[in-house]
Amino acid sequence: MSAARKEFMPTDIIMPQMGESIVEGTITKWLKKKGDKVQRDEPLFEISTDKVDAEIPSPAAGILHEIKVAEGATVQVNTVVGTIAADGEAAASAPAATPKKEVPKPQAVAPQPEPAAPSHSEEDEHARSSPLVRKIARENNIDLSQVEGSGLGGRITKQDITAFLEKGTAAPAAVAAVPSKPAASAPAARPAPAAIPGDTVPLTNMRRIIAQRMIESRRTSAHVHCMFQVDITRIVNLRNKAKSGFEQRTGSRLTFMPFFVRGTIIALQQFPIVNASLEADAIRYHRHVNIGVAVALDWGLIVPVLKNADELNFLGLQRGITDLGERSRGKKLKPEDVEGSTFTITNPGQFGAVFGLPIINQPNSAILGIGGIMKVPLVVTDKDGTDSIAIRSVLHLTLGYDHRLIDGAVADQFMALLKKTLENWSEDIG
Repeated sequence: MSAARKEFMPTDIIMPQMGESIVEGTITKWLKKKGDKVQRDEPLFEISTDKVDAEIPSPAAGILHEIKVAEGATVQVNTVVGTIAADGEAAASAPAATPKKEVPKPQAVAPQPEPAAPSHSEEDEHARSSPLVRKIARENNIDLSQVEGSGLGGRITKQDITAFLEKGTAAPAAVAAVPSKPAASAPAARPAPAAIPGDTVPLTNMRRIIAQRMIESRRTSAHVHCMFQVDITRIVNLRNKAKSGFEQRTGSRLTFMPFFVRGTIIALQQFPIVNASLEADAIRYHRHVNIGVAVALDWGLIVPVLKNADELNFLGLQRGITDLGERSRGKKLKPEDVEGSTFTITNPGQFGAVFGLPIINQPNSAILGIGGIMKVPLVVTDKDGTDSIAIRSVLHLTLGYDHRLIDGAVADQFMALLKKTLENWSEDIG
C-alpha cells in the first residue's frame, strides 16, 4: 500500500506569476470540475489580476484530481490551486483510502454514473464556452453541442456562435436537441442573463481595478481637454476603394484605427513632450512610441499596448491592432501586453458617441478620444479660394492632457498637425 502511495505523484496546478509586479491572482472560474479529463494546454481556469484577465492552460494531461482554491478566492502567485493525476494514478489512489475489500459496495455505487452524465455534459458546455457565448445560446435556443469551436481545445468563441447564427441553422439544431418539451426547457435555460433592478452584485476584480485607476488618475493629473473637428473624407474614400483588395492581398481587414494611430505617431514625433511622462521632479522623454489601444470587452475595459509602433509600417499597425483586440477578447493577453504605454487612444465613436472627454491612462500624459464618423454639409474652399457646400465625412478628436506637463498651445499644435495629416492623407497603405 505504501508503494502505491509513493507512485501516486499528481501534477501541481499553480497560480502563475503573470508578470514581475504581480503578486496575487483571483480565480474567477474553474472551466473543469473534479474528476474531469483534461488535455495539456487546454483552458483549465480563469484568473483576474491587477493587469489582465486570462485563461490558464492545464500543465499536464490527465484527470482534475483536486481543486484546492475555490472560485472567487485570491491567493499569492505560485500557490498550488489544484492537482492533476494521470488516468491510472487517479484510479490507483482511490483504493488506498478504502483498504477493505467489500464486494456488495461496488454494486451499490455502480448506478451512480447515470445521473452524473447530464451534469458532466453541462460542465463540458461551460468549459467549452464563455458566459457571453452561453447567453447568446440561451437567447437563440442554440444547443452548444452543435457548434464547432475554433478556440484552444475546441473552445467556442463569440465568432463561432455568431457564424453559426448567420448560417441559419440555430433553430433546427435547438429543436432537434429537445424534441419532447420545447416550451418547458426554454424558460429553464433563461434564468441568469444579467442583474435586474434591485439586485446587489459585488464588483468584479477588473471593475474594481478600473474604478481605482480612474480615481487615481483624476487625483494625479491636471486634466484639460481640447477638441478638433476633422474632415476625413479622403480616408473614408480611400478605405472604401481599397478595403477589398487590402484584405485579399494581406489577409487583414482594413479598419480606420491604423490611420489614426499613424497620424498620432507623426504628431508625437514632432511634439515629443506629448509622449513623455512626469516622474517626480523630472520629465522622461520616451525613446519609442508605445500606443495603448483601449478595447471594450463584455466584462470591462482593457488597454493592450502596441509596442514600438513608430517602427511599424501601415500593414504592421493594422495587424498589431487586430491581434491585440482578438487576444483581449479571447483572454490571451500577457501582463507585458498591457505595460509600457506612452500614449493612449480610445474610440468611443464606434458606439455612436460624437466625442468624449477621456481620463488619462497613467503614467501617460495624454490620451486621444476618437468620435463617430458623420456625414455633414461642410463649407469647403477650392484651390482658387472659392467656397462651396459639400457633403463630407467628419469626426471630432479630443485630446485629454496633463496640464502639469503639456501647455495648451502645445496641445493645440499637436492636434493641428494630426488634423492636417488625416485630412491630407498621402501615405501608402500597402
